[in-house]
Amino acid sequence: MPTVSTLLAFAALCLGMVLTPGPNMLYLVSRSVCQGRKAGLISLAGIALGLVFYMLCTALGISALLMTLPLAYDALRLAGALYLLYLAWQALKPGGRSPFALRTLPPDSPRKLFSMGLLTSLLNPKIAVMYLSLLPQFIQPEHGSVLLQSFALGLTQIVVGVSMNAVITLSAASISALLAGRPHWQRLQRWLMGSVLAGLAVHMLIQRR
Repeated sequence: MPTVSTLLAFAALCLGMVLTPGPNMLYLVSRSVCQGRKAGLISLAGIALGLVFYMLCTALGISALLMTLPLAYDALRLAGALYLLYLAWQALKPGGRSPFALRTLPPDSPRKLFSMGLLTSLLNPKIAVMYLSLLPQFIQPEHGSVLLQSFALGLTQIVVGVSMNAVITLSAASISALLAGRPHWQRLQRWLMGSVLAGLAVHMLIQRR
């Protein structure tokens, strides 16, 4: 099993990732603002199921991959770093959009909200890259089963992701109203998130296995 320090470091990285703009956050914020907190939480339940699906598939895949193709680690690390740089650019580029900027969405039934949340999660490349490129960096074969470590790290990501997204969903309307009249705060938010993402990418590029 991963050490406590490894789990804490991974949880901190997951926290930084979940706080950056992405399809899941944009969808949850929009639903919460347009249709209420209940709709946002139902959508979050669908997203959480998608996270579980990715976690199970990746845990099984990583176990087989690291056993048979050690060089795949560097390829995954490079892919993860490049994607983090892409997310950083999306946040920092001129005209970049804050995830709390209001978007209009029509009201939907709970069943459709759950289904759309699940689909948003499954089609979110940010989640796929997180599991495929970040999990292997925190797996230490000398500490036991690679499969069990993958499950432990995956569950940590799900707990952090769902918890923080729940907080964002419940407070989305208040945050949107606060930022709507303060464009400088929206710019500061984007620059802060972009800087964190770029820093994580550089760290991934220079670190060794």
